[in-house]
Amino acid sequence: MTPTPPRFSAAELDAAFTAFQATVAEIAISRDWDRFAEQFTVDADYVEHALGTMHGREEIREWIWRTMTAFPGSHMTGYPSLWHVVDEERGRVICEVDNPMRDPGDGTAITATNITILTYAGDGLWSREEDIYNPLRFGIAAMRWCEKAETLGTLDDAARAWMTGTGAMFARKAR
Repeated sequence: MTPTPPRFSAAELDAAFTAFQATVAEIAISRDWDRFAEQFTVDADYVEHALGTMHGREEIREWIWRTMTAFPGSHMTGYPSLWHVVDEERGRVICEVDNPMRDPGDGTAITATNITILTYAGDGLWSREEDIYNPLRFGIAAMRWCEKAETLGTLDDAARAWMTGTGAMFARKAR
C-alpha cells in the first residue's frame, strides 16, 4: 500500500514554490548548484527522463553540478516558471519552466521549455522532482545557439566541442 502524502494547503504549496523559484533565480546568477540540491530532502528522487533517476540529495547534487557546468546547461541564464498550478490533494506543484540561453552576441533569444512536477515534503523541502521535456527540442535549441554563436564569432570551446560531438545529430533540424 502506498503511503498517503502529507497534506499541505494550497497556500503553503504556493509559498514553498515561490521560495523555490526565488532560490533558483539566485542560483542562475551565482551558479552555486549546492543550493539547488539543498532544496530537496536527503532521500528525494529526481526523475530526468533523458538521463535517469537520481536517488537522494547527494546524487542530485552530483548530477546538477555535472549537468549545469557543461554545455548547454552552462549557457542557460535562468529557469523561470511561465505558469504553475497547485495540486493540493497530492502535495504537488506542476509548472512550465523556461530555459533561455545567453545571448550569442546579437540579441537572439533561444530557449526551450519543460514541464516540472515537484512533490512537497514540508519545511521548505521537496521529496521529488520530475522533468518532462522533448530532448530533441533542447538539442535543436542548443545547436541553433551554437550555429548563431559560430557565425558571430562568439562560440566558446565548450559549445564547439558539444556542437561537433553530440550536437551533430541536431544540425539539420536546427535550421
